[in-house]
Amino acid sequence: MATVEFNYSWLPGQTRRKQQDELLFNALRAIHNTGSVQHGAREIGLSYRHVWGMLIKWQAMLNEPLVTMERGRGTRLTPFGEKLLWAEQRVNARLAPQLESLAAELEREFQTVLNSGAETLRVHASHDLALSQLRDLVNRDDGSPRLDVSFMGSQESLASLVRGHCDLAGFHVSEQESKATLAHLAYRRWLRPRTQLLVHFVGRQQGLIVARGNPLKIRGVKDLTRSRVRFVNRQGGSGTRLLLDQLLWDGEIDKARINGYDNEEFTHLAVAATIASGGANAGIGIKAAASRYNLDFIPLVNERYFLAVRKESTHSPAFKSLLAALKSGEFAAAVAGLPGYEAAKCGELVSIKDALPWYASTPQEKVK
Repeated sequence: MATVEFNYSWLPGQTRRKQQDELLFNALRAIHNTGSVQHGAREIGLSYRHVWGMLIKWQAMLNEPLVTMERGRGTRLTPFGEKLLWAEQRVNARLAPQLESLAAELEREFQTVLNSGAETLRVHASHDLALSQLRDLVNRDDGSPRLDVSFMGSQESLASLVRGHCDLAGFHVSEQESKATLAHLAYRRWLRPRTQLLVHFVGRQQGLIVARGNPLKIRGVKDLTRSRVRFVNRQGGSGTRLLLDQLLWDGEIDKARINGYDNEEFTHLAVAATIASGGANAGIGIKAAASRYNLDFIPLVNERYFLAVRKESTHSPAFKSLLAALKSGEFAAAVAGLPGYEAAKCGELVSIKDALPWYASTPQEKVK
């Protein structure tokens, strides 16, 4: 099976740029975390001489210092070094899902041309870190069914399933969900109890992501209206945006009072990276994203992430292979390594009404 990978480079004109970029940012991250070039070099498996030489070379190319050494305080990144590190993480968080989706699309085209015997399951889904790990696990072995994952909003994912554009659709709902909530009203157009089933995927924590140490003492969504808070939101149509809007509705909070409500990112990691880089000081997302960037997290709800599938698709060998991967010890271990996640029911196939007791059949709107 032909594989496609996209990367980006920070500076043109030199060979092996990607490897050099990765080494630089790994070194900056390690120095930021340890406060020492020596300890940082050890953390990433390089010699002190190698890391220091690399820093000198990059400082000359950029014409800006990246680190500063102070007696008794070790080594710190300069303001420029901090901005460069966080800018790279923000760019990566924003571009990675789009590049992965494009690579998957091209891989699918190659598979068609080469007439590969491996069946592909197309997954359109709300952004999730465990789903990325599942994709990597399933696609690791040549000849086995492959997962083609494209990240988009929960509503768009369910619409794709109904329109036949994908085989599974990933969406998430709060465990406290009930009838007449925004999620219920949004999802009922696309959920089909007679023709669809749900696969339990993971449970995860959603909440507010804030700067390390929570300097603004943010405790809940009401604090988002304070003048000093700069918020970063998820895009319209995402399940996380529905969750926030529901919390604002329940708390009788006017979204117009939130500075940054219309400042949107398309993934949990991009929200966290924006906060880590200083572009905002609060956002909404999953605990694992906050942990990835060493940020504080204020839990708001526990939620269930499901994969919706057409009933007739559940008899295919590819789908059965997917269920086996979901129930595997290897995937359970991967999920256990994500803060705020659990996989107690992972791989269970259930009806919509059993999985979502608050859901009630309603006359379906005409699909456009």
